[in-house]
Amino acid sequence: MSFLRWTLGIVALLLALGSVISFVIFIVADIPLWLKRARNLRRLTSAVLLFWLNVEIWRRVALIIVNW
Repeated sequence: MSFLRWTLGIVALLLALGSVISFVIFIVADIPLWLKRARNLRRLTSAVLLFWLNVEIWRRVALIIVNW
């Protein structure tokens, strides 16, 4: 489980970093395409973090059912 946490954390960090860099490029160069890319990367970051939360919740549910 720790491997999954680290992997999802690193993926989320890279996506968030890409989103920030894309937004900075949009601010500096004023090219609307970079704003679209920043928004898409932000959405992917949210999806990865929500997937991690979902896995953690269902892991907890499975452990409770097994140990009951």
